[in-house]
Amino acid sequence: MSGPTLREASRVESTLDEVDLSTLTDAACAAILDGATLDWTYPPERGVLERYFNGLVHTPGRAFFVVRGDEGAVCGAGILAFPGGGTTLRPKTRAKLLRAFVAPYARNKGLGTLLVEEMIATACARGAQVLDCEVPETCQAAAHLLEKLGFQHFGTHPCYQRLGGKNIQGLYFTRLVSPASADPLAHEEPDPETGPEGEAAFTLPTPLSPKSPVPMPDPTQAAPSTLPDRPERPRLALYPAIDLKEGACVRLRQGEMSDALHYSDDPAAQARAFAQAGCRHLHVVDLDGAFAGQSANGAAVEAILKATSLPVQLGGGLRDMRSIERWLEAGVSRVILGSAAVKDPGLVRQAARAWPGRIVAGIDARHGRVATEGWAEVSELTAPELALRMEDAGVAAVIFTEITRDGMLEGLDLDQTVDLAARLNIPVIASGGVGTLAHLRALKERACALPKSGAGGLGGVVVGRALYDGRIGLKEALDVLDGPC
Repeated sequence: MSGPTLREASRVESTLDEVDLSTLTDAACAAILDGATLDWTYPPERGVLERYFNGLVHTPGRAFFVVRGDEGAVCGAGILAFPGGGTTLRPKTRAKLLRAFVAPYARNKGLGTLLVEEMIATACARGAQVLDCEVPETCQAAAHLLEKLGFQHFGTHPCYQRLGGKNIQGLYFTRLVSPASADPLAHEEPDPETGPEGEAAFTLPTPLSPKSPVPMPDPTQAAPSTLPDRPERPRLALYPAIDLKEGACVRLRQGEMSDALHYSDDPAAQARAFAQAGCRHLHVVDLDGAFAGQSANGAAVEAILKATSLPVQLGGGLRDMRSIERWLEAGVSRVILGSAAVKDPGLVRQAARAWPGRIVAGIDARHGRVATEGWAEVSELTAPELALRMEDAGVAAVIFTEITRDGMLEGLDLDQTVDLAARLNIPVIASGGVGTLAHLRALKERACALPKSGAGGLGGVVVGRALYDGRIGLKEALDVLDGPC
């Protein structure tokens, strides 16, 4: 029997306590890495986010909201902005929904709807008649949620932001949230009992009380989509691989340590080269650590972290909370748990709760059977079985590798990878076998063909040997993965 739900959305009236601030910061970091509409392309230092969120509580003309998941942990937030003044041509009847987000690991649970509905209710209670919102075109889930809640798409900005050297369009939405006056340009007089900095409850000709239900669209009547008629663009991230063996960059063939191709003695320089070429993520694996059960290339990993500000996901030899914490505090964005996913699922669950959005499950399989201990042992557990267990444990994503393809340049095992992506509500990152640009195009095509809802989808791909050998150019790879369907 399941426990009582603690899901709720509420306005923050005072400084957040230490636990709420920590879980909110974790959620924000995960959302930023997933492309949320915050002010950062990559997560800043935690102290920056903490000051930002605490400052919102005391900012005039702003109402700050959080949403909590089943266990009461903060996993999303949003801002409602009210105008500081009005004129006869632009009266103070509009409010704006800003930077609302829910962490990737807490999605598909109705929390986004809960958060936006609470913000709409507050806008009504404060006297707003119209609520505006804008999102980049890459946030299709947010756009569809707004439409579901009765917002209308009324315009598109062709150069809303720049990301990876490309123009991202902005989608503008609006919604009537309370009865309008007979004369929409009529100037409203503020209530005599005004709040500080213009944060008053304005008098409307037909006001809604704070207890009044928020007017919502009829759920039985599906409103036609007003989004621009263009193909969906699944965001596939490129994760260039830096595999470390005895301090050097290598690539294994089919997971055999005795069959390693040596590429560079300077992992930090390799990381800088990937960053300068336009990559936005790094995938680092401590191969010696994976076999030894503990970190063995710490100096090389630290050098990579110092050499670039790119988000780094690190795997190999991470088998306890202490080693996970060490690398997360050192600057790693996400850690990959592989053998622990099979042999110590309790550790995965504990880590996912301690660092939401920063724990990834690495599922390596040989002909569909999960392998552990640096791929040296094969279990009877299948990849889909383990993936579903890991999703239940709370991991942010799954990296799937078919070992027989890894380093062979013959193409990904798309059938297994896509099957996992269709089963899960968290992203699946493909790995093992990319050898040509055609392999990336095939992955992109399969990503575009996945259902648009009810599945986590394909989140990206790890590429190693093909990049080092020059079989694939980084610019061409990024163009394919970031391009339209």
